[in-house]
Amino acid sequence: MDEFAALHVPGDPLLLPNAWEFGVGAFLAAQGFRALGTTSLGVSAAAGEPDGAPSSRAATVALAARLARLDALITVDIADGFSADPAAVAGLAAELAAAGAVGINLEDGRADGSLAPADVQCALITAVKERAPGLFVNARTDTHWLGDRSIAEAERRARAYAVAGADGVFVPGLADPADVERIVAVGVPVNLLFLPGKVTVAGLAALGVARVSLGSLPYRVALAAAVETALAVRDGRALPVSPPSYAEVTAVLPKTG
Repeated sequence: MDEFAALHVPGDPLLLPNAWEFGVGAFLAAQGFRALGTTSLGVSAAAGEPDGAPSSRAATVALAARLARLDALITVDIADGFSADPAAVAGLAAELAAAGAVGINLEDGRADGSLAPADVQCALITAVKERAPGLFVNARTDTHWLGDRSIAEAERRARAYAVAGADGVFVPGLADPADVERIVAVGVPVNLLFLPGKVTVAGLAALGVARVSLGSLPYRVALAAAVETALAVRDGRALPVSPPSYAEVTAVLPKTG
């Protein structure tokens, strides 16, 4: 975890792209990205499962193991841990660590749109750190993602999660500079989500943010590109992007034998 933790520099944030399958991760690593995350939406959709559902657990672990073969540090989005049982979530964390992951994202948002009680989430964080102390736990609070948008509640949860053992806190949807500074003052590395048109990496760096994640954005852009490519071919228009060649793709894949 030490190398990964060292990449979280307030004012010089780690830009973390998120992959949903091996080829994307391999291409990103080949471009020099030292660390990669996974995206629960992309992984779940690729497996034909609801976002963050327990049924996507196996796909999440399998992808983490494949990505860990790359020359990159891998942190895994495990949504809410796929369970409310601290022992089960800690077991998943240990499994990911054994597979080569260096970190996880663990969120307090629940499938019904509610937030887990802070003490319940703290218990999950503590259980994970006790079972897999080498993992960088990025504790995500969904105060701003699920519509509450209470900076006081976000700060309360961020401080509680840090005390519970979280190595960093993540508040997706947070963008207001004064609110960002308030979370940065908690004193652990702060991760924010890149929101096109609302924030810039330079602007977040100036506020002391230590990590900027792309989340599901690359996956959603890939969906748009795939659909637009098919439509462009059908309609006789130019392709929307210039794709890599077959040889360029196979060059980053594992070799046989």
